[in-house]
Amino acid sequence: MSTPPPDGSQPPAYNPPPTYNQGPSGPAPYSAAPPPAPQYGSAPPAQPGRTLGIVAFILSFFVQLIALILGIVALVQSRRAGQKNGWALAAIIISAVLMVLGIILFFAVVIPLLTFSGEVLQACQAVDFSGTVEVRGLPVDCSTVSR
Repeated sequence: MSTPPPDGSQPPAYNPPPTYNQGPSGPAPYSAAPPPAPQYGSAPPAQPGRTLGIVAFILSFFVQLIALILGIVALVQSRRAGQKNGWALAAIIISAVLMVLGIILFFAVVIPLLTFSGEVLQACQAVDFSGTVEVRGLPVDCSTVSR
């Protein structure tokens, strides 16, 4: 119950708001709520050892022994979780191959160089570090050889 305005005039008549979505038989009923916005997917399932396998793969080209150990640890972690880990397997293979090649290179290059230097030292001692001697077909100046 409202009080009349002090000047004695009548209040304006109430006009309801217009209805929208009217069909041929009157106002349309409300439609169903729109479907919810798609949610971001949950985090992918954890893959134990995957990151460690990638690190081992990168290190396998530079520090083979550490990469071999990390690759084995990563592969064991992945296998316990029932998953495959190609990065770790590749790191193990590459590390092992490069280690074997390094050992072969050591014996093929370093050992002959060491024996050659021993032969040079013996030959220069024979001539009392003066003059030139021939070792394995190569001339060597004994004055430049350190005693």
